[in-house]
Amino acid sequence: MHFTSEQRLDGDVLERAFTLGDIPGLLWTPASSSAPVPLILLGHPPLGLSRMYPRLVERARQAVADGFAAATIELPGSGDRPRWPEIERARADLRRALEAGGPVDGGIVDALVLPLVEKSVPEWRTALDALLSLPGIDGPVGYSGGVISIGVRLAVVEPRVSAAVLFAGSLVPAVMFEEARRVTVPLHVLLQWDDEGNDRQAALDLFDAFGSEEKTLHANTGGHTGVPRFAGDAAAGFFVRHLK
Repeated sequence: MHFTSEQRLDGDVLERAFTLGDIPGLLWTPASSSAPVPLILLGHPPLGLSRMYPRLVERARQAVADGFAAATIELPGSGDRPRWPEIERARADLRRALEAGGPVDGGIVDALVLPLVEKSVPEWRTALDALLSLPGIDGPVGYSGGVISIGVRLAVVEPRVSAAVLFAGSLVPAVMFEEARRVTVPLHVLLQWDDEGNDRQAALDLFDAFGSEEKTLHANTGGHTGVPRFAGDAAAGFFVRHLK
C-alpha cells in the first residue's frame, strides 16, 4: 500500500488516497485518536471513485464521527483502471434489454455480476490485509454498501467481516441466493421500495434467504437515490452496536 495524497477535511477527518498495486483507494481515519479504531469497508457500484466520491465521503464522515475508520477501493473495470471488455459487453446487453422493456435474462445478470464478484472480492481481502496492518486501525470490520453480491460473498468468505449493511438495488445472480444461506453475520439491509432499477421481489427473496440469526430489513418508499437521512442514521447505529 502506497499513500499518494493526504488532506484534512473539516472536522476530525483525515483523508488519504492510496494505491494497492494498481488499485486506487481512499482511506478516512480520525485525525486524532488515542486508540485503534474498527474499520468499515465502503462498497459502491462500478461507476468510478471520482463519480461516487460525494456519496462515499458523506458515508465516511459519518463513520469517523461514530469512531471508525472507513476505506474503499476502485472496482475492476471502473475509473482509471483498465477497461474490461467482457463486462462492457454485458452492460451493453443489459441496456438493450431494459430499453426493450422486457425482463432481464439470467445469463445477462450472470455475465455482468459474477465476474465482478470473482475478481473484486480477492482485491477487497488484500486491501483488508493492508488496512489492518496500519497503526490506528483494528478490528472488528464491517462492510457497508453494494454491489450486494460482493457484500454477500465477502460475508461468506471473509471471517474478519463481523457485520454488514447491504444496499439492495443491484441485479442478483441466482447462484448468490445459495451463498446468502451461508451468511451468518448480523445484517442490516436497506431497500428503496420504489427503486426503478431494482427487482423488489428478488430483493425480498434474497433477504429471506440470508442465514443470519439477526437480520433487519429497512425499507423506505422512494427511488434509488431517495434514501432518507434517518435510514442512514439507523445503519450507522447498527455498526455502533456491532463493531464497538
